Amino acid sequence: MTQPDHDIAALRKSYERDELDETASAADPLQQFATWFDQALKAGLPEPNAMTLATVGADGRPSTRVVLIKGFDARGLVWYTNYHSRKGRELAGHPWAALQFHWLELERVVRVEGRVDKVADEESDAYYASRPLDSRLGAWASPQSEVIASRGVLVTAAAQAAARHLLNPPRPPHWGGYRLQPDGWEFWQGRKSRLHDRLRYRLQDGQWLRERLAP
Repeated sequence: MTQPDHDIAALRKSYERDELDETASAADPLQQFATWFDQALKAGLPEPNAMTLATVGADGRPSTRVVLIKGFDARGLVWYTNYHSRKGRELAGHPWAALQFHWLELERVVRVEGRVDKVADEESDAYYASRPLDSRLGAWASPQSEVIASRGVLVTAAAQAAARHLLNPPRPPHWGGYRLQPDGWEFWQGRKSRLHDRLRYRLQDGQWLRERLAP
């Protein structure tokens, strides 16, 4: 077996950029997330809105992929995708998921868990209409997660969608938004000597309980 040119086991990084203290963090996890997300935006990080989405299939096997958050408020965190994709099928059978943001340059991770539901059709329609034309046509062209013979299949399907819908394609019925309503959050700040700061928020009797976890 080919060995790497470097010793992977010896790779190390000391996290010393910041700290996360209970007295300086928000009592509400959504506010804490909004603060950190704003800081990630202002830091100019590459795709700060990228998040890993984990779902579970009927066979109990988990799967992950990276999606983009497109909004968040007191109702939850929203992203858009093909309902017929693997994640869509898995969410239809098991409507619970986990999200993770990794802002490497800030030495931060945010984890979120909760129930997932589709957003209202009107909300999906509004977001779809805001997308660039090629992205709207792409939603018609791609049978997401299905096996295809070549990239030419996608190119042909996109051209057919353009000819059929011209400059005003409607939202495909198989495409739209999901919203995860959190019942648990974790905020991770890297610290020196692997003694990282971890604050977890969990719902208890309708209120958010904040507690520190060992790293």
